[in-house]
This record gives sequence, C-alpha cells and structure tokens, in this order.
Amino acid sequence: MTTHGAGDSVSRRTVLAGAGGAGAAVVLGGAAAQPARADGVTKLPIPGKTELTVLLTGDAGTGEDGQWAVADAARTVCARQGVDLAIGLGDNIYENGPESDTDDEFRTKFERPNTGIDVPWLMVLGNHDTSGIIPGSGGRPSRGDHEVAYHRHSARWYMPDRYYSVTVPHGAAEPVAEFFALDTTPLSSYVLQTDPEYYWDGPFARRQRAWLDASLAASRARWKFVFAHHPLRNNGTHRNAGEYEGITCGDYLSGKHVKKLYEEVVVGRAEFLLSGHDHTLQILDTADGHRGTQQIVCGAAAKTKGRAPEPTNKAFWEAYDTLGFMLLTINAHQVVVDAYTVDPATAAPTHAYRHTRTDRLPAVHRAPAATR
Repeated sequence: MTTHGAGDSVSRRTVLAGAGGAGAAVVLGGAAAQPARADGVTKLPIPGKTELTVLLTGDAGTGEDGQWAVADAARTVCARQGVDLAIGLGDNIYENGPESDTDDEFRTKFERPNTGIDVPWLMVLGNHDTSGIIPGSGGRPSRGDHEVAYHRHSARWYMPDRYYSVTVPHGAAEPVAEFFALDTTPLSSYVLQTDPEYYWDGPFARRQRAWLDASLAASRARWKFVFAHHPLRNNGTHRNAGEYEGITCGDYLSGKHVKKLYEEVVVGRAEFLLSGHDHTLQILDTADGHRGTQQIVCGAAAKTKGRAPEPTNKAFWEAYDTLGFMLLTINAHQVVVDAYTVDPATAAPTHAYRHTRTDRLPAVHRAPAATR
C-alpha cells in the first residue's frame, strides 16, 4: 500500500487517462469555456469522446489512511480499465474547509493522495468545506470560495463556480452526457445561516435554482447527471432529505429545501442524482415515485458510517461498513455502475456489484420556471 510519509515522495502509477482533445467545454452559467491556462497551470481537458469512464468518490478529504487506501485502490482499477473524468462529491477538505486558495490542505488532502489519477476532477462543496467554528456545520458558505479559486491553481481540480455544468463531448447535437454540479449546503446546514446571501431563500439559492431549471430544460444530453453533496434518498444514518438526522422541522437541518429543489427541478428530468454526505455505498432503484431519477450515494472514500435503523428506500445494492468507490461507464446506449469495496489494511479493491441502466427518461424540454 502506498503510504503518506514525510515529504512529497509518492509512488506514482501510470493512469490510462484517455482524455480527449480540447474540443470539450466546461459550461458555467450557460457560457462555454475552453480548457485553458490559469495562474501558469494548464487545465487537463474535459474528454472529447462519446464513451467515457468516470471515477466517483465522495467525502474523501481527510488526508488519513482511509483516503489513501481508497485512492490507491482507485488508482489500481483506473490503471487497468482507463478513466476519463473523476467526480468528487463534497467534503473535500476536512474538517472545516481551506483557509485560503493556497492552503496546504489542497496538497495533502487532494493532490498527493490522487497522484496519478491525472484527469479532470469535477468537484462540489460539502458541509465540511464550508464550516466555521463548528466542524461540519456548513455555517460559513463563503469559505467555499477558496475551493472555487483553487480551480485556477490545479490542473486536475475543476470547480469553476459553486454550480456549473460540463458536457461530454462539447459541440455534439446530443452530447452523450451532461453533468450538473450543485452547492446544497446553504439549504441544509447544521446551523442557521447568518449571511443573507446564503439564506435558504436568499439570492444564491434563487440563482442556483433558476440556473439549474433552465440548464436542464436546455440540455440535449443522452444522459443527465445532477451531482451534489446531499442526497435526496438515502438509507444511511443521515436519512432522506426532509428528515435529515431524523429532524423534520426548521429550514436548515432537516434538508426540506434540498428535497424541494430536487423534487421540483431534478426529479423526472435527470436520469441520475449522485451524492455523498452519508459515508456509505448505495445504488438505489429508479423509483417510480421519483419518475425515473435514480439516486446513487458514494461517500465512503475515507470513512464508514452505518445504516439507518429503518431504511425506507429500495436498493439494487448497498454497503454500509466498508470503504469504497464507483466507476460509471457511459455511452449512448447504457450507463454501467461498478461498485468497488476497499480493504483499508491492504488497499486491495474488490469488485462488489454491477448495475446497468439502458432506459432513458423521455425528453422533456420544458420552459424554465422563470419564464413560465
């Protein structure tokens, strides 16, 4: 197992990146931006291909042995199978987020553990990335700006804004995939928000919702993936949105506004909702009650958590007491989800489950809410 010892000596393994040319684009607020140099760093290009493999991890950023074990296991699998993109589902920098966009924690908790997985990492913010005095509270959203700013300093880290979308490949009449990144922490923090910008009904929440609604309406992608830190459906101990931590009242801790956002804007319009937050691995069903939007929880990249006493969601596969990650293999015909568990002592990956989805949601290009 590769360990994180003193200094910067990290065993580097070859990764079959397979990233395409610079024809792909990051789409931010509806505007396309080509991969470019920033602060002397050349960004790794978003793949320009119609079949791709995406590494999925969440809640990784501890810098401790569990993160390194999962990263080593993922490196092994990606070197064998190839990888084109990676997605980080929040809680990227434990416990409270970085102090600045040059904080050394970016190196110790992202760059070094993921050495060799040299593809663009599409990142979103979690509650531990935006905290103040109370670790994990999510009560200081402005701290997330440091992670957005780090986009300029790293070849791999992709977070051009707190919410954004990426199409693969760019320029196609119907891209094979579009990924929509959200910041859900201002809607579900463990403490009341004190900055009016980030109130649950404040300017940020309104802008993000309007952008997501319009972007999903405009998308012609074959598969649509919305990804954010907080899940809609979840059999782990954090429970479902609207009843997080067993709380059903209040505007923040319960996550009722996350539930509202997902159910009113995402459900029935995106095939997949990808989330972390719960330190578990779950491939839930396509849920007739949620009009075919399938929830995947992948938050076991450094810690494990356990199962809710009375889980309420049907699942194809679940793992609650093991580290792990997933791979998504995407083409025009199907999305294959491969789940891997990881032995923390040896960093050995074990292929645990394969789920294949071929059914696409009906194309519904409705007018966004702001114009209806």
